Amino acid sequence: MKHEIELFIPANLSTDLDYIKRAIAEKLKISKDDIADLKLLKRSIDARRKPILYLLKYEVYIGETIFNSPISILENLPDVSEAKRVIVIGAGPAGLFAALKLIELGVKPIIFERGKDVGNRKFDISDLNRNLAVNPESNWCFGEGGAGTYSDGKLYTRSTKRGDVSSILSLFVAHGANEDISVDAHAHIGTDKLPSIISNIRQTIVRCGGEIHFNTKIIDIVTADNQVTALIDGEQNRHSAEAYILATGHSAHDIYELFDRKKFALQAKSFAMGFRVEHPQWLIDSAQYKMPKRPEYLPAASYTLVQQVRDRGVFSFCMCPGGIIVPSATGDKQLVVNGMSNSQRNSPYANAGVVVAVEPTDLKEYTKYGALAGLKFQQEMEHKAWLAGGGSLVAPAQRVVDFLKDKVSYSLPKCSYNPGVVSADLSKIYPDFITSRLKEAFLSFEKKLKGFVSPEAILVGIESRTSSPVRIPRDAQTLAHIEFDNLFPAGEGAGYAGGIVSSAIDGQRCAEKIVENIINIEK
Repeated sequence: MKHEIELFIPANLSTDLDYIKRAIAEKLKISKDDIADLKLLKRSIDARRKPILYLLKYEVYIGETIFNSPISILENLPDVSEAKRVIVIGAGPAGLFAALKLIELGVKPIIFERGKDVGNRKFDISDLNRNLAVNPESNWCFGEGGAGTYSDGKLYTRSTKRGDVSSILSLFVAHGANEDISVDAHAHIGTDKLPSIISNIRQTIVRCGGEIHFNTKIIDIVTADNQVTALIDGEQNRHSAEAYILATGHSAHDIYELFDRKKFALQAKSFAMGFRVEHPQWLIDSAQYKMPKRPEYLPAASYTLVQQVRDRGVFSFCMCPGGIIVPSATGDKQLVVNGMSNSQRNSPYANAGVVVAVEPTDLKEYTKYGALAGLKFQQEMEHKAWLAGGGSLVAPAQRVVDFLKDKVSYSLPKCSYNPGVVSADLSKIYPDFITSRLKEAFLSFEKKLKGFVSPEAILVGIESRTSSPVRIPRDAQTLAHIEFDNLFPAGEGAGYAGGIVSSAIDGQRCAEKIVENIINIEK
């Protein structure tokens, strides 16, 4: 017999299996010895209660044990080396999971990635941190695994209606991720773990007959009669296939500019911009757990904050407990920051993006750029941030208390951002519709999270790539581009996802639609 049961367990006893079994037995009114097996389904923390509790959801087996299939989900993948081909542009989560789905469905994926493989990519990231030199093709955003590989690996998503989240998590586990990601409410892999997992995914794709070509940048798309007929790479080589998945990520500005030059359909969309805010982790722990020091059995505390300010959302984004701030520029004379954490989340700092929603109607001065208005605004703000930092990857920064007073900080607290920070007036980077809303929201956030506005809190600029300011429109039913039947824009770069899991789901859906509407028709 099998039961599903939820129970609250004191945080300090959340790993005590004997205590948990006794609590389950009491709730089910059975003997503890009747419990043959347990399977943890979901786990989340409730810091609002005292003592702090974990909410655990278990599958409880009475008189029978869990049946574990000995067959891995990877063992039945076919050899597609001689199958029909689909080209995938980009080896981020949308591209990689599209490739895995194509293999599962009997189609050969051929991936073209502008950057390097995940192992060699780390040397360019190290050089960026050490010498402040950006390789425009291999950096925190570009390269195998996409932006998420070296910036955290958060797997929380609200995209459950778009596809099977569990299938994405299962594939991560099959390639080396900890099984905890399948049960934690806010699952996280960690930058220290992701590279080997991404490498394992590549090995699966190649083992099954797929191909991955690194250092191969697509610079042109050839079309005829509502079809893509070929792609042109930087060496002027032509590549053709039955269909094409465009999974280039939200920082591939050259793709949007290519579409604009060729008069392919594009749409401006809303996005968000702001700053990274960093606090000492102890301050966030104290505010959330209501205790002077976090015990070892509790994780580094996080937060989610949102406030409507004059009909516009201001919200925290990509919160990194026990994390650091990293440089995410992809070109010269631009400054972009992001956040990441290793799997242990053991840095003494906590950081999050705090951003304001930007609508196309806010950008009247940029209307001459059409669908690229938001992109041009984004690029201009990133250049202003670069200038404010002194013309390098050193970031402009300001204490939150001084930002609220329009006062340049006389000194700055210690900061995790490795290239360094310099005191600046951050109010002068963005226009007032962003800056004034941030200031109002910060005062509201202080009421919700004591210490948010404090001398220890520092703003680091700028957080400008929370999502793409451009959408590549596609048919709602087929998911193909509205002008080209065999081109499938996918993931964050297409404007249809916002994170690792939602991008992976979107890549899978595009692969399924290709097989359903194109490959099968030709059989």
